[in-house]
Amino acid sequence: MRSLISHELDTSAGVISKIDTKTIEKISDVLVAAIKKGKKIIFMGNGGSSADAQHLAAEFTGRYLMEREPMDAMSLSNIAPVTAIGNDYTFDTVFEKQVRAHAKKGDVVIAISTSGNSKNIIAAMEAAKGKGATIITFTGSGGVMKDMADHALVIQSKETPRIQEAYMVAGHTICGLTERGVFGKKAVFIDRDDTIAKDVPYCSRPEDMKLFKGVPEAIAKLNKAGYLVIMITNQSGVSRGKFTEDDLARIHEKMLADIAKGGGTIDEIFHCPHHPDEKCGCRKPEAGMGIAAVAKHKINTKASYMIGNSDADVDFGKAIGCTPIKVTEKFTFVNAVDKILKE
Repeated sequence: MRSLISHELDTSAGVISKIDTKTIEKISDVLVAAIKKGKKIIFMGNGGSSADAQHLAAEFTGRYLMEREPMDAMSLSNIAPVTAIGNDYTFDTVFEKQVRAHAKKGDVVIAISTSGNSKNIIAAMEAAKGKGATIITFTGSGGVMKDMADHALVIQSKETPRIQEAYMVAGHTICGLTERGVFGKKAVFIDRDDTIAKDVPYCSRPEDMKLFKGVPEAIAKLNKAGYLVIMITNQSGVSRGKFTEDDLARIHEKMLADIAKGGGTIDEIFHCPHHPDEKCGCRKPEAGMGIAAVAKHKINTKASYMIGNSDADVDFGKAIGCTPIKVTEKFTFVNAVDKILKE
């Protein structure tokens, strides 16, 4: 029995792992842009897809993970209009008539169908095109709907349960990206050594932590402009036995005090204590520390930056969707902050 259960779970995970991340990002960008323009999101589907349409619409109008204002979204699966239209006309028109009633130019219609061939959904998509709405589809690998869409999320399976599981994972991911894209905070992630302070190999004493000129004041400018400032730093000296976590805490306490003298504040410090050979998921350029920071602080990474001195910093920034800025001896942290504030 356990082998059968494991097979089900493994099969589902395999389908989910093949979801195209670029498509998820693009759909989220479309939804963010529409909501910011005061447009609405309209979901529709039959059967299990009807339940999914209601579920996702509720995530938008209520909340997904953030406490925030409602986003304008609706599902066309309410029983009264579906049964009334189906009874008075035909089931093939239950969504098309509602789209004609509700959709406006610039709205986004999300059509969900595991087969990709639902007649009533196709009729509604054609009506939505006539209204000037943007059309997004969630389908399996078959059917014609994906070819009619402006943006198509295609789940590479023809098994209904696997398709439904995968597009709900994708739908939740899109909810989170959209929520943060509309309401999330902007941040500047910063490296430590040779970015805001001279690198002292395996620095173990607070008195050796010396900030570059102008750093506290530059951080204060970011604070004033509404950016969270979050430090992301690799500190393998802990695992190498060069210094302890307590030593690191004292060094950062001194660093924060020096920054405060210039009016600046770092909102949080994330550090990776692991040796490179441990192949952890948090050591830059891996995204682990960024993922934790984004989840905790509800950050809109597309409105955020990463400032660092290494290729690992640049790759980290790209991995979480930030704009990376690389500093050098000639283009300093202060210059990078000025660049951000001019954009």
